[in-house]
Amino acid sequence: MGVVGDAWTWLITGANWSGEGGAAHRLGEHLYVSGVALLAACAIALPVALYLGHIGRGGPLAVNISNVGRAIPVFAVLALFMVTPLRNAGYWPTIIALVLFAVPPLLTNAYVGMREVDRAVVEAARGMGMSGVQLFVRVELPLAYPMIMTGLRSAAVQVVATASIAAMVGLGGLGRIITAGFNTYDTAQVFAGAVLVAGLALVVEGTLVGLDRLLSPLRRRRPA
Repeated sequence: MGVVGDAWTWLITGANWSGEGGAAHRLGEHLYVSGVALLAACAIALPVALYLGHIGRGGPLAVNISNVGRAIPVFAVLALFMVTPLRNAGYWPTIIALVLFAVPPLLTNAYVGMREVDRAVVEAARGMGMSGVQLFVRVELPLAYPMIMTGLRSAAVQVVATASIAAMVGLGGLGRIITAGFNTYDTAQVFAGAVLVAGLALVVEGTLVGLDRLLSPLRRRRPA
């Protein structure tokens, strides 16, 4: 049947989804690692980017510092953690490595979105007597929202696709399916694991696109 057919057979075989080493369990591990890393990256990057974008100072420096994370391979960061006391901290070395990978797109897009808000609109809002908080909440944040969501989608897809590296240090996630296939020379299993990772990334992307359309403040303000 070829590798595609064999991979499909692997995917629809119930035995491959059950048990602690099954695909369902690995999927849960993958979602846990990806979700925690993305939430941590958002908690770090978005407040900094939104604040610096609001005051209009310090943003380029913060963006350049955060982009250092893009220059260092994620696996290299993970390997570095493996020779420190963090090697016994479960998923945390992987999560920290993924956070460093996710912060740059989140911070960059949020900051750029804030700075691209029309200055004439900002000055008009100030002229109407809006306070700094009101200006941020009612004007800047809604107008920067599309760029913020673009950064979130980019970071989420990158994190989901890269979380497979946890398997390289013996941890869980969908990457374990791929590495197990390599270890047993099972090309179909390797291909099936790659399909699961790619499929999950597409599902995450589609979910965020749907949420973007549902929650967009600009869309909600459009007249019927």
